Amino acid sequence: MPPRLRKFVLTAHVTTTVGWLGAVACFLALAVIGLTSRNAQTVRGAYLVMQPAGWLVLVPLALASLLTGIVQSLGTTWGVIRHYWVLFKLLIAVVATILLLIYMQTFSVMADVAADPHADLSAVRNGSPALHAVLALLVLLAATILAIYKPRGMTSYGQRKQHEQRRKPRQRHTTPAR
Repeated sequence: MPPRLRKFVLTAHVTTTVGWLGAVACFLALAVIGLTSRNAQTVRGAYLVMQPAGWLVLVPLALASLLTGIVQSLGTTWGVIRHYWVLFKLLIAVVATILLLIYMQTFSVMADVAADPHADLSAVRNGSPALHAVLALLVLLAATILAIYKPRGMTSYGQRKQHEQRRKPRQRHTTPAR
C-alpha cells in the first residue's frame, strides 16, 4: 500500500476506533443516568436516546473500525494472520461488533418499554446497558493495548512467510545504463 494511502487508512482506523470507544463511554453515561435519576422523564429519555445513538453512532463506528482495521492489516507487513496481536484484535472487533448488533435488537425492546408512558419506572430501569457498556469499554481498551504494545509472537503462518522472505535472493536495484 502506498505510504499516503496507508497513512489515510491508519488515520481512519484510529479515528473510528477512538470514536467507538468514546461512543461507548457516552452510552455508559446515559445508562448510569437511566439507572440513577429520580426524574421519570429523564430515565425514559435516557433509554430513548440510547437506541438511536446505538444504531446511528455505535454500530457505524464498530463496522468502520472493523473494516478499516482489515484494510490496514492487509495493506501492511503486519498482515491479518501473521501476528497474534493482529489476529486477537480482529477477533475482538468481530465478536464485539456481532454482540453489539445482537444487543441492539434487545435494546430496541427496552426502548419500547421506556416509550410506553404507562410502563412502571421499575420496568424501564435496566442495568443491562450499563453492564454491556462497561464490558465493551474493557474489551475495546484491551484491543487498544494490543495495538500500542504489539506483543511479540508470530503465528505459524507468519513464521513461515518470514522464513520464505529471508530465503529469497536479494535483488539489487540498478538503474539502466544510458
